[in-house]
Amino acid sequence: MQHPETHRKTVAIVYGTRPEAVKVAPLWRALRDHPRLRPVLVSTGQHRDLLTGLHAWFGMEPEVDLAVMTEGQGLAGLTSRVVVALTAELGRLQPSAVVVHGDTTTSMAGALSARYAGVPVVHLEAGLRTHDLLSPFPEELNRRLTGVMADLHLAPTALSRANLLAEGVREEAIVVTGNTVIDALLETSARAHPIEDPLVRATIAAAERLVVATLHRRESHGAPLRRVAEALEELTRRSPGLKVVVPLHPNPLVRASVGEVVDRCPDITVCSPMPYPEFVTLLTAADLLVTDSGGIQEEAPSLDKPVLVVRESTERPEAVEAGTARLVGTDPALLVAEAERLLHDPVAYRAMAQLRNPFGDGRAGARCAEAIAELLGAGAGTAPGSAVA
Repeated sequence: MQHPETHRKTVAIVYGTRPEAVKVAPLWRALRDHPRLRPVLVSTGQHRDLLTGLHAWFGMEPEVDLAVMTEGQGLAGLTSRVVVALTAELGRLQPSAVVVHGDTTTSMAGALSARYAGVPVVHLEAGLRTHDLLSPFPEELNRRLTGVMADLHLAPTALSRANLLAEGVREEAIVVTGNTVIDALLETSARAHPIEDPLVRATIAAAERLVVATLHRRESHGAPLRRVAEALEELTRRSPGLKVVVPLHPNPLVRASVGEVVDRCPDITVCSPMPYPEFVTLLTAADLLVTDSGGIQEEAPSLDKPVLVVRESTERPEAVEAGTARLVGTDPALLVAEAERLLHDPVAYRAMAQLRNPFGDGRAGARCAEAIAELLGAGAGTAPGSAVA
């Protein structure tokens, strides 16, 4: 439902990566339908090539594109370009609040820009912690810095809320909402979308069992990612009929880490990053997920898929505690052993695959929108801190 623009308070939603776009889409829709709030999408273009199709899928269109990316740009360069460009745009837009998401450089720099401009900061997906600044890096640093600057913390789970309270955040500044990625996933999975890549389609058709692996974490570049790739290769040797699909992250350091191994294995299919709707179709077809991605740890339980997390720690321990994910690190022997157990032991598989998703119920976007409305004095009376997932 569209509302007249008169007297609607502007809320700038700043994002730049594909995971951010997926997770802000449900909030954007909820704000768009709110009678007293007007969302403005501001893209930094951090994942420009991956955003176009995603915008179309969710019916989004950024009103501002900062176009901050340059070839070979490091974290310092990206941060400075976002702050300078976004500060200028905030002066033009005059928003009542700025929403940033999660743990990217876009999020941290977006929050800093808003603070410089004197605009309230809303942190979507707040309170996730590994309690180790170097794991993952720079994500843990980004999310902690963003948390310091936030006026409203939209925490996806009770544990995220507890993390924030332990850091001294005021209880009334925290609302537990669930994670908006579940909203996006449930909507997308209900709208079937075919996979376009013929090689991926052929791999799925030929597979007796299918493993999907996503790998990209900065702290794992080099030997750790190579060990994971070698474990996937060994797994295919031990399990005839098993196929692996690896949508390879565009970072050239990821390709350098795993390319030699995956290229020589005929049962591992490498493809480019897939449009989100196609990727959800791929996840639905998989028997087992291997990942260092945070988003997949959140999404997999709603798809009844077990997840092996190839990291030493996770900021989403709820998935491990619920039994839907297991930390295996990058030790090839442990990864192969755990994967084989799940693929060949139906009882162990069902124990991980048929559990409730601890990250939400698909209604987080509306909760987030109402919490923002309350912050800005435009709500229906729900006090911050009272929403629950």
